[in-house]
Amino acid sequence: MPSNHGRVLAIDYGERRVGLAMSDELGIIASGVGTFANDGTLLTSIANLIEERQVISVVVGLPLTLRGEHGGSAEMVTKFVDQLRKVIDKPVHLIDERFTSTIAERTIREMGVGKKKRREKGKVDEIAAIVLLQGYLDTKTGTAG
Repeated sequence: MPSNHGRVLAIDYGERRVGLAMSDELGIIASGVGTFANDGTLLTSIANLIEERQVISVVVGLPLTLRGEHGGSAEMVTKFVDQLRKVIDKPVHLIDERFTSTIAERTIREMGVGKKKRREKGKVDEIAAIVLLQGYLDTKTGTAG
């Protein structure tokens, strides 16, 4: 019988950078795994990470508008997901990512990180991916509040 346990990779897709987070093997805790530059090597880098860490599924943040509609950013992410699905053989789920960047920025401030460090957009992208993934994991395990 196949196990439901395994790592889940979360992707916060951006035009310049892609924030990444990964769950533990039990699918309970999300942790940041950095960022990748959104360049010609992105899909290969993600595929390699999935292979190395034995990821079983991927979640990608879908940036809907405040009204919950698809805008230009959502279309860009959807195209990326279409390309990603061609290079990996894992399920890829699109989930609403509204407010993850705002939560990430607030979290960084609450951690007491200085202004200069807060301007590092890569950290915001990585924490946004963590927020996205932890929400997904909590929903799956029924612990979402």
